[in-house]
Amino acid sequence: MPDFVGAVDQGTTSTRFMIFDHSGNEVGKHQLEHRQILPRSGWVEHDPVEIWERTNTVIQNALRTAGLTAADLQAIGITNQRETTVIWDPRTGRPYYNAVVWQDTRTDSIAAALERDGHGDTIRHKAGLPPATYFAGGKIKWLLENVEGLREAAEAGHALFGTTDTWVLWNLTGGPNGGVHATDVTNASRTMLMNLETLDWDDELLEILGVPRAMLPTINPSSHPEAFGQARTSRPLNAAVPITGVLGDQHAATVGQVCFAPGEAKNTYGTGNFLVLNTGTELVRSEHGLLTTVAYQFDGAPPVYALEGSIAVTGAAVQWLRDQLKIIQTAADSEQLARSVEDNGGMYFVPAFSGLFAPYWRSDARGAMVGLARYNTNAHIARATLEAICYQSRDVVDAMEQDSGVHLDVLKVDGGVTANDLCMQIQADVLGVPVSRPVVAETTALGAAYAAGLATGFWNDTDELRSHWQESKRWEPQLSEEQRQEGYAGWKKAVERTLDWVQVD
Repeated sequence: MPDFVGAVDQGTTSTRFMIFDHSGNEVGKHQLEHRQILPRSGWVEHDPVEIWERTNTVIQNALRTAGLTAADLQAIGITNQRETTVIWDPRTGRPYYNAVVWQDTRTDSIAAALERDGHGDTIRHKAGLPPATYFAGGKIKWLLENVEGLREAAEAGHALFGTTDTWVLWNLTGGPNGGVHATDVTNASRTMLMNLETLDWDDELLEILGVPRAMLPTINPSSHPEAFGQARTSRPLNAAVPITGVLGDQHAATVGQVCFAPGEAKNTYGTGNFLVLNTGTELVRSEHGLLTTVAYQFDGAPPVYALEGSIAVTGAAVQWLRDQLKIIQTAADSEQLARSVEDNGGMYFVPAFSGLFAPYWRSDARGAMVGLARYNTNAHIARATLEAICYQSRDVVDAMEQDSGVHLDVLKVDGGVTANDLCMQIQADVLGVPVSRPVVAETTALGAAYAAGLATGFWNDTDELRSHWQESKRWEPQLSEEQRQEGYAGWKKAVERTLDWVQVD
């Protein structure tokens, strides 16, 4: 029996392939970035063909550097940037347009119209989501209305929709030659088109958004031995390997952090931040600006639901310091620069580049630095950027406690920003609870591998997965309650200054 499980992690800025053994240890990895296409203010696109080519390359290179072949893989899991929308011609495999990324705000007028026309409550109740630029449904609607000939193609059966899991899956399983057009419940729950109770596309929601059902993928459990077909393209594997797990990235991280019990939560620090609280098989509807979503569904078991707080810009703010302001050369430099000052010097930075997501949901907001004095330096900006990551997470934790009544005893964290020790210490200070990072920090890929391996018996059950989790580092709060509340009060004042900045039709 093959000794390893692979995972494609198709993220917002890069694609990687990771290989894990029975203990959940990484034995191989390769990663490549792809272009961020910014045609105009608020628009963010990716080239789907580039993403597929990067997927091919990272699988080949990860296997080669690990000294393995496809025959060594028992299964493959896929995890992905959610909501990012691709529509392509199944006859040729060519996209009709670039992928419209989850951060993209071009659909703000569509979201506003849904509210204005009285559809907001229906979408919230059925899909668990507010009408917002974030989700795939509005992006599909925009593409159908703005790409010449696309609606006619969709109605004729010549256009397929997918988030990037579906795009990668379809290509890996043959593309135009019999590719599997499917997704899982977690990705489908991010479209504004799936009914959380039936776990199927909802006719009323499809009609509201004007989306033909024929262009949508089949919805499957997140872990299933047969639902997703086999990777069988000549590139990159040269062999058939079953694809048995698919999860949106934040759901995969929830599985990778073994948050299998109600009340357990994790926070992933990437381009944005995503805090997920397991609510078990109970569907908890948020009253404080959070999202109700499917955490995961394993084959033969009922779905497990979650409350999620999605924050658009966290790690991306550090990239902005590097790429636009050019005050650091690498993302890691932000820690050293921020450590050179004792505090933020009285300034706050709210990186509302794409508006504010949870718990505010204000597409009219835009980024702002407030409290600036001539005294402030690049170091204060760097520290305020790290604090913004942590304050935004505090906003979500507070909303989550109000919705669920659960007070966090510890916050499990993962993702690239967790390598920044100062940022994690600030997070513990801002929340007033310990912050814990696992040995395997890249839990998104690990969660996809877990889902795939559970479906094939590579791992027996979730108890076995729990036994693999180990803590790498823990940060304890160091601020007094008075200091904590004073800093957070300043943050809330700063957020107020970002609102009503742009007019939303």
